[in-house]
Amino acid sequence: MEPNVRFWITERQSFIQRFLQWTELLDPTNLVLSIEKIEKSRQLLLTNEDASRGDLEDKRIQEAWKRSLSTVHPDNSRLIPGPFRPAALLPFTAPTLFLSMLPVKNLKSMILPQASFYTYSTVFNIVNGNASYDRRAYESLLLGAGVIVSSTFLGLFPRLLQVRLSMNSILSRDVIPVIILAQLSGMNVIASRSLEPVRGIEVMDKEGNVIGYSRKAGTKAVKDTATSRVVLFGTSAFIPEVFAYFFKRTQFFLQNPWSLWTLKLSCTILVMGLMVPVSFSVFPQIGRGHRSDLWSGKIPQAVKQLSPCCGTTEPVLWSLEAETTEACEPYKPTLHKKSLQ
Repeated sequence: MEPNVRFWITERQSFIQRFLQWTELLDPTNLVLSIEKIEKSRQLLLTNEDASRGDLEDKRIQEAWKRSLSTVHPDNSRLIPGPFRPAALLPFTAPTLFLSMLPVKNLKSMILPQASFYTYSTVFNIVNGNASYDRRAYESLLLGAGVIVSSTFLGLFPRLLQVRLSMNSILSRDVIPVIILAQLSGMNVIASRSLEPVRGIEVMDKEGNVIGYSRKAGTKAVKDTATSRVVLFGTSAFIPEVFAYFFKRTQFFLQNPWSLWTLKLSCTILVMGLMVPVSFSVFPQIGRGHRSDLWSGKIPQAVKQLSPCCGTTEPVLWSLEAETTEACEPYKPTLHKKSLQ
């Protein structure tokens, strides 16, 4: 079994445990790990199938898990490109998020920040999304391009109205942009991973045996991920605006107007630095559910390949708790009745 999948199945963690773990996986040094070090770590995990994350006696195992979970996609066991690993989300999106929330002087000044933000978000979602279903390269390319263009346009539209209609109230200048950015972040996930609810994602039993594809599981996975993105970017954009609102009323701001942008940038980075591990920890990496919750009828045809399925930063792997004795034809795995929670 793929080591990363084995980890997420065996390690049943609470929100606090997941949060603490993500603070380790989001270490910036994971962006520059050499392929040789990652391969050695993977080999160590493959030759020690009983290796546990909680084994404090062996620091090598601890480091191997950290390297594997933060750099390798569990669906296909391929390396995630450095700029799109979980640890890269903060340094790549925090600056563009800050620039996207600056007051509008002219529409041209907003195009690059908006386009950069949604381009990176779209590619990040596709790269880290579920890869257990058949998907051709041109499908991802066309889908990603369409999502980037539509997200950027919808993000610029309220700014265009603000410039054209000369709206300068707190609601139109500070509140509405935050709401729209948060909603578009969620919609970006739904659109960029729209093939998962359509084609279904793999589901498996407790032992990691794939038993079929489920559209309901795909829908649930995308919905949970979209929710986490709304929380992440909505909070990261809202709190700096609140601080800036009160800061403008201080004597220090009147004497040093330039300090406002320093405050907002620092606040954006700090808030987002906290919210990234929080958003990744809201939902467990492996969704667990009853069979009747994932299929309305018979389980689809036997899977063509027994590959694991779990997005690196997405809750996309589903394990089943058997509720019926309905068979899967022609592939008949053993379903465990013991609760997986």
